[in-house]
Amino acid sequence: MARSGHVLGDWRPEDPAFWAEAGKSIASRNLWISVPNLLLAFSVWMVWSMVVAKLKLIGFAFTTEQLFWLTALPALSGATLRIFYSFLVPIVGGRLWTTISTLSLLVPAIGIGIAVQRPETPYWVFVALSLACGLGGGNFASSMSNISFFFPKAEKGNALAVNAGFGNLGVSVMQFLVPVVITLGAFAPVVGAPQTVVDKGVESQVWLQNAGFVWIPFIIAAAAAAWFGMNDIASARASFAEQSVVFKRKHNWVICWLYLGTFGSFIGFSAAFPLLMKTLFPSAPAMQLVFLGPLVGAASRALTGWISDRFGGEKVTHWVFLALAAGVMGVLQSVGAFGAAPSFALFFASFMWLFFWTGVGNASTFQMIPAIVRADMPRLMPRAEPPARLKAAEMEAAAIVGFSSAIGAFGGFFIPLAFGNSMKATGGPGTALFVFLGFYLSCVAVNWAFYGRKTSLLHAPPKTPGMEFAA
Repeated sequence: MARSGHVLGDWRPEDPAFWAEAGKSIASRNLWISVPNLLLAFSVWMVWSMVVAKLKLIGFAFTTEQLFWLTALPALSGATLRIFYSFLVPIVGGRLWTTISTLSLLVPAIGIGIAVQRPETPYWVFVALSLACGLGGGNFASSMSNISFFFPKAEKGNALAVNAGFGNLGVSVMQFLVPVVITLGAFAPVVGAPQTVVDKGVESQVWLQNAGFVWIPFIIAAAAAAWFGMNDIASARASFAEQSVVFKRKHNWVICWLYLGTFGSFIGFSAAFPLLMKTLFPSAPAMQLVFLGPLVGAASRALTGWISDRFGGEKVTHWVFLALAAGVMGVLQSVGAFGAAPSFALFFASFMWLFFWTGVGNASTFQMIPAIVRADMPRLMPRAEPPARLKAAEMEAAAIVGFSSAIGAFGGFFIPLAFGNSMKATGGPGTALFVFLGFYLSCVAVNWAFYGRKTSLLHAPPKTPGMEFAA
């Protein structure tokens, strides 16, 4: 295998002999270095969901609507950055970009640690820091695009599920770790003085700045691991012009719609869940429980990728959206939308159900992408030889993985905003939940129309020579 430093000049993951001899070990090393970098990105991206819930308690006079905006803005900036990050790996190289993008997380981590110590800090500064947290959100698109180049089709779905699933786990790690570290004053001389919190008449001290500062050593260590341990694939290089062909692909936009329903729900619920629970059920131990939702969603994504590889992502996706619709009905019942008394137990259980199925759906929709692109290549490139189609399919699939992740991430903006507007207009989340229900049902129809029915692209028999390459 030709290698020049960290650049792999000969990369043939679909060749069984090459894969067994050297490819699998190299791909696995890159995957397991990618995972902690992506986990930290998610932790920093969603850290506002915990910080925001404490701001009023330490003296910041922000309205509930302003707080919901602060939980929504990281998703808005992260989703927007993903559009650009989607195309950077083939241009810059996965190793260099992973290092740079991870180091960029130091900006919001340090900024948060400084800003929360000053009660006079104006709202616009928090808006800027909230947007800066989106640097972590952008990393997902480039990370998934990068890992997609390393694995053969038969293992790609599971590899992407592992990278994304353990990366998504960063939300849960953050929501578990932050409540712990903000109570620790062991490093007070370094991180600064504590803030006084009065919650339900009980006075205590917290170091909210630790919510930002705690990530700094881990960010530096993960970036160093990426720089010294990861590889670039020479054949994965492509210009933006070459990759931008995906904007003309119908299936790119269909997958974006479906992924908005799965990942958009995961990241949107992750951002809104702490504040929504604290608002609707103020006596519930929200800060001690919220980490379980993202944990369930991340674990189900990481552990169920093989199901889609075995049975087909389009079949799994169909049941995912039906399950999400059922989960929304459960939440509606729990908040009294159908006349019953509000129930925290049902509310919490329904959200755990929703988080579980968003994880399954995140894995299944991404498993579909390489299969869809390969199946469509004979139509798009009827005169090309199979190797040329394969190379084009790999490039387009990686671009669609990244771009659809960008569109999906906008759910992290719209869901908290929808909850905030619904609470402001009606005093409850019912209106937002009915909108989500309608959207999930539309995803059932879209997935069936394009991929689930027997005459769809993924099930139709070959019609052109070379179609066997898509199998």
